Amino acid sequence: MGACLALCSLASCASCLCGSAPCLLCGCCPSSNNSTVTRLVFSFFLLLGTMVSVIMILPGMETQLRKIPGFCQGGTTIPGIENHVNCDVIVGYKSVYRMCFAMTCFFFLFAAIMIGVRSSKDPRAPIQNGFWFFKFLILVGITVGAFFIPDGTFHSVWFYFGVTGSFIFILIQLILLIDFAHSWNKVWVENAENSDNKCWFAGLLSFTFLHYALAFMAVVLFYVYYTQPDDCTEHKVFISLNLIFCVIISFVSILPKIQEAQPHSGLLQASLISLYTMYVTWSAMTNNPNRKCNPSLTPGTVQWWDAQGIVGLIIFLFCTLYASIRSSSNTQVNKLMQTEEGGGSGGEGVVGEDGIRRAVDNEEEGVTYSYSFFHFHLCLASLYIMMTLTNWYQPDTTTQAMQSSMPAVWVKMSSSWLGLGLYLWTLIAPLIFPDRDFN
Repeated sequence: MGACLALCSLASCASCLCGSAPCLLCGCCPSSNNSTVTRLVFSFFLLLGTMVSVIMILPGMETQLRKIPGFCQGGTTIPGIENHVNCDVIVGYKSVYRMCFAMTCFFFLFAAIMIGVRSSKDPRAPIQNGFWFFKFLILVGITVGAFFIPDGTFHSVWFYFGVTGSFIFILIQLILLIDFAHSWNKVWVENAENSDNKCWFAGLLSFTFLHYALAFMAVVLFYVYYTQPDDCTEHKVFISLNLIFCVIISFVSILPKIQEAQPHSGLLQASLISLYTMYVTWSAMTNNPNRKCNPSLTPGTVQWWDAQGIVGLIIFLFCTLYASIRSSSNTQVNKLMQTEEGGGSGGEGVVGEDGIRRAVDNEEEGVTYSYSFFHFHLCLASLYIMMTLTNWYQPDTTTQAMQSSMPAVWVKMSSSWLGLGLYLWTLIAPLIFPDRDFN
């Protein structure tokens, strides 16, 4: 009896993975909104590719592969068997570039296919919400093909694609952090008002203070380690400008006029944006090729894993997960992210005749998020992962080495300034255009 039930369950999962039926029809899927489940699965594909890239770039991976008999060219051999695998390509920065190229192509393909989908009744909606096994095969196929791309100028050209995509993705991360802080502040304030429990206000105050304290500490450390009395003028300008900009947005966020137009705006959002801005500033300075101004550079070696890269991965994982499950009432952010208000919330699920609770199709009347924009967001995320894992180093086609470059510095700093300007705009826009709905 148990074996029969197991086979039935396996058959249900197989139909979910291989068939055109959306995930909501399958008992093996979680009981939530279909829109949320689909985004989580696509995000899992992205995280899976990220994990593979991390493994490929681990220190010593090439050395271990060369120990496998008959595998790597120039490695341990087996009599009568020729080593065919070029391990210089399947590990290191080249493998990360190829893996992320495959993910970028995969998500860009779906972004193009899903343009204009308005509801789950669209014939293309089952492609979005089903056929997971075949989607996985497509991703694997593109990945295998990417490893056969000749070296040539591929890495140098793809580096600039990565820089451009990462610039846009940093802005999207900032938008998601603004939305997260807005929702966080709103929920805790409402809990405090409804329950008369002042601990909620104490929690908001504590986190706001913590964010500002970390941001101020970062500024002090930047001046100590990334500047010199007679050098590093760019770093001094970067740190000072972003410090001034953070003070400005914090002051503007608590102005009476701003509070009147946007009651839920406040120092929590400004403090989180300030802390993120300091992270981007730190990340930019670690790409300065001047070793006198960049203590993280080690002569003669390429540092793949450092603190700012790990922090960047953590922020990326948080924003990717949040983008998959977010449910926001912030109209401005919803317009920027191409989502509907409350569209990402989880549902109770529907109980089928077999007693299994399944996902709800909450998109029969209209999609809760733009399918195409979501895939475009994951496409940019793939490029950002590529740049983060390779520390934004630029490939040198003549020496086949990786070097720090000033373009990466300016891209990151520009994104931080544009992000601060975008946040400032969300604060003052209701005052400039009072007839528009910014609630």
